[in-house]
Amino acid sequence: MSVKLNKAEAKLELRQASKQLTDRGLYHAAQWAAELLCAIEEVQQTPENYKLPNCLVDENQDQDLLLLAMTYFELKEYYRTAHVLRQCVGNKARFLRGYSLYLAGEKRKEEELLEVSEGRPVINRELRSLKEQLQGLYKSQQLDGFCLYLFGIVLRELDMKAQARKVLLQSVNVYPWNWSAWQDLGLLCTSREMVDKLNISTHWMLEFFHGFVMLEFQQNQQSLKVYDSLVQSLPNSNYLLAQSATAHYNLKEFEEAQHLFEQLLSQDPYRLTNMDTYSNILYVKESSTRLSYLAYKASTTDKYTPETCCIIGNYYSLKSEHEKAVLYFKRALKLNRRYLSAWTLMGHEYLEMKNTAAAIEAYRKAVDINPRDYRAWYGLGQTYEILTMPLYALYYYRKATALRPYDGRMWTAMAGCYKSLGNLQDALKCYLRANSNKDREAVSLNELAQLYHQLGNDDKAAAYYQKHLAETEGEGEGQDSIAALLFLAQHHKNIGNLRMAEAYASRLLDFSGKEKEEAKAILREIHSTQNYKAGSSLNVSIDMSIDKSVSDIELDDNN
Repeated sequence: MSVKLNKAEAKLELRQASKQLTDRGLYHAAQWAAELLCAIEEVQQTPENYKLPNCLVDENQDQDLLLLAMTYFELKEYYRTAHVLRQCVGNKARFLRGYSLYLAGEKRKEEELLEVSEGRPVINRELRSLKEQLQGLYKSQQLDGFCLYLFGIVLRELDMKAQARKVLLQSVNVYPWNWSAWQDLGLLCTSREMVDKLNISTHWMLEFFHGFVMLEFQQNQQSLKVYDSLVQSLPNSNYLLAQSATAHYNLKEFEEAQHLFEQLLSQDPYRLTNMDTYSNILYVKESSTRLSYLAYKASTTDKYTPETCCIIGNYYSLKSEHEKAVLYFKRALKLNRRYLSAWTLMGHEYLEMKNTAAAIEAYRKAVDINPRDYRAWYGLGQTYEILTMPLYALYYYRKATALRPYDGRMWTAMAGCYKSLGNLQDALKCYLRANSNKDREAVSLNELAQLYHQLGNDDKAAAYYQKHLAETEGEGEGQDSIAALLFLAQHHKNIGNLRMAEAYASRLLDFSGKEKEEAKAILREIHSTQNYKAGSSLNVSIDMSIDKSVSDIELDDNN
């Protein structure tokens, strides 16, 4: 059940939440809350009898030590932060100490990844001790919303996903303004059914969570409905604008997505978040000038961010400088090894370079980070198809299709695998699904026609060839269209529809090659048949005239 956003109350809550999140080093969540706070128009009237929830009122314990610890934390001296707070017992100090140890372990893990040989497992050494400390406090119900969030991410990193999901759910129910907790909870849900079963307390933040989860599960139309509804209350929210643009991008509505991203940049010109997605749109549209400017603007804003590296990588990829593109995607991964876009885009580049082993490794890294990345599953399918391993390719295409059942390209790819395996009936079903899901390249129509012809159903083959010609009209006559014209000319000649056969064959006379000669032969047969029929009609007419004359003479004689 959705809750209507009370702007006055939401502003008070977000203002306090942003301060609390900042005090605990949860900067991404604090930024999200602050941006949303500023997107809500100023409300003149303070809500009557409204009191901030208790969880938004901070305790006053250990203030001086927390002040010192926070200076160390901001300088990324995480072990010093933890040491200063070692004897503090308040929840705020407990969270900051535990979170500092977690980040110190992550920092050391990143350093070890650069030092050890490739393939050797590297772990965060602080996770086990943190789990033991937090688990006892969890059982005695001494953890607040922030400490529950910390316990949840520790469990997630230890691959205890079911327990992590349970604890993060408790965290958002206790403290619903921590957007990072909502995101981590959504990413741990493997299906919409799992999300629907979550026992989440009613709160206005729930609508943002639903929109986020729908976007993650590629339910883009539904997510747009949620975001359109939220925009009515928050028309100035850059977050909602970025999410809507991403949904349109996922739907291949590139014009609308580009318009929204440009609007976003006009409002927030130094923004880098989501700009790698914008660069993907410019890449697909081959807008080299705009992509060049975006790469320049990003590099002058902040050269050493994963987003900037991916934008520059896309720029070089568009110029077909694949080695340079790979270099920049690798730079993005040095800055953030879990940056999903870089792994997927690097896989695409390796595929262009015919380096299938490296492409497979990059795509596998991507699906390890996010199993819902359909582009990586699709890339794996393409790679194995290049290696002429259709059964492997089919497995990965099925994964991609499960994530994007409304995307005609996924069904077309699966159909191609079935076809190469000789399974024509399943190939036919997949091409029919591709056609029903608006196959943009009209590949499915041509393939359906060919399959029906192979299966002996020439009437259906002719129907799909006609649809193919109608879809591709005005795009120039390619080889597929020429084959369609030749088939239709032959088919209509065989069923006696000579007028249509002549029309299709005549269109082939504009081309050169064997098809033109075959068209001439068909036309000769048609004209020969027409002349024969005309001659037969003339003979019958003459015979009928003679019979009539004889009858008239006999009648006269009798008279």
